[in-house]
Amino acid sequence: MAEVTYPCYRQKKDNSGQWYWIYYAANREAIARSSESYANRANCDRSITIMQSSSTSPVFYSD
Repeated sequence: MAEVTYPCYRQKKDNSGQWYWIYYAANREAIARSSESYANRANCDRSITIMQSSSTSPVFYSD
């Protein structure tokens, strides 16, 4: 297995055997988790790809 470098996404299985991801910052702190679990790893991969491609999405603020 390759050495883990940060920042990174890590995929894991929950107690029911479904896949989810956690995003770790450069300081190795977990800062985000997938909002759902996935029956297969390919769907978990797709969720990560969607998150990675949203980096140019606008940020809106409300009072």
